[in-house]
Amino acid sequence: MVHVEVTPTARAQVLEIMTKQGKSGSTLRLFVQGGGCSGLAYGMSFDQQESGDEVAFEGEGLTVVVDRASAPLLEGVQVDYLLGLDASGFKISNPNAKTTCSCGKSFSA
Repeated sequence: MVHVEVTPTARAQVLEIMTKQGKSGSTLRLFVQGGGCSGLAYGMSFDQQESGDEVAFEGEGLTVVVDRASAPLLEGVQVDYLLGLDASGFKISNPNAKTTCSCGKSFSA
């Protein structure tokens, strides 16, 4: 089982976006795909149903799913949401990343 922490600020933002997009009750899918400056990039999307080939967990009104291929790369990550003058948006802190791009959206493992 993979452990992913979604901070209360990020959880509130995800639920708000789901509501605005008419996707209440969806799951938050976290994944890793090839790309970005460092070779791997994070992705997030909303899904109405699980495919069955992922790890799912629920916390405080939000279900998060991670596909089995991405799970080892996302073990122990923290998803946060920043709102400030210097940075705004989702921030993923990954203890498995050997290098991280300055944009924070890609990494290498």
